[in-house]
Amino acid sequence: MKRIGIKHRTGYHYHEPVSFGVHRVMLRPLEGHDVHIDSIRLEIEPQASVRWARDIYGNSIAIITFGAEARKLSVASEVVVDLYHDDSPDGLIDPEARAYPFQYASNEQMELLLYRVPSYPHDGPALKNWLRDLYVPGQLIDTAELLTHLNTRIFQTLKYENREEAGVRLPCQTLALGSGSCRDFAVLMMEAARHWGFGARFVTGYIQRAEGQHGATHAWTEISLPGAGWRGYDPTNNKAAGTEHVSVAVSSEQEKAMPLSGSWAGPSNAFDRMEVSAQVVPL
Repeated sequence: MKRIGIKHRTGYHYHEPVSFGVHRVMLRPLEGHDVHIDSIRLEIEPQASVRWARDIYGNSIAIITFGAEARKLSVASEVVVDLYHDDSPDGLIDPEARAYPFQYASNEQMELLLYRVPSYPHDGPALKNWLRDLYVPGQLIDTAELLTHLNTRIFQTLKYENREEAGVRLPCQTLALGSGSCRDFAVLMMEAARHWGFGARFVTGYIQRAEGQHGATHAWTEISLPGAGWRGYDPTNNKAAGTEHVSVAVSSEQEKAMPLSGSWAGPSNAFDRMEVSAQVVPL
């Protein structure tokens, strides 16, 4: 068992008071047999009411309603998490799925349909060309090896770029530019896996850095493998998701897993700046 502390603060600053619509906040890690939340504290400015809900993916969402105008909106959380990571070998994949291509069980295909349909179908030709070096239709290849090679190809052929603007690039844009953020790489891997028929989803959360470094918000991909369940792949760091990764939200589309979303109303030039900080440290 490993215990970590996560501190996350997002602040929006304005030149004059503005009003805020309802905001949705995803900062609470996903709990399960491998993740237990020991404590959580949420601080919001200006004063607001909070109610908790779960979306269709099981993500925990704080729905925030503000009652007054302000020049600053700040959401800060402090979470203490116990991790019981199951570092399962790829051998847990069902025998009939250890070689690709394979078919998902009939009782899973409907549930996985949402995660197998491409989000960017017009990017299909560009992805097909880019994936040709990894797999040619008609091959029989080890499933875990294929996905590891995809993870590595993104890491080795594309340059990481720290982009602060919202949203993600289209997979074809990421390939054309040869660079992207962790969000861009996660979407690219998700779409590539779906191109091959895998069930894949977008994950947002935190990653703990090396000793002496603060952690950060992060994004990666999970792929459904029969017998092994949802297995995480982090193309930004060329590794499988492990004990340093803490999932906060999963979804079929990246925009449904945004840490903070909402609206504000005021003069068009009122917005000043945004500040984001995240710390992930061992306790």
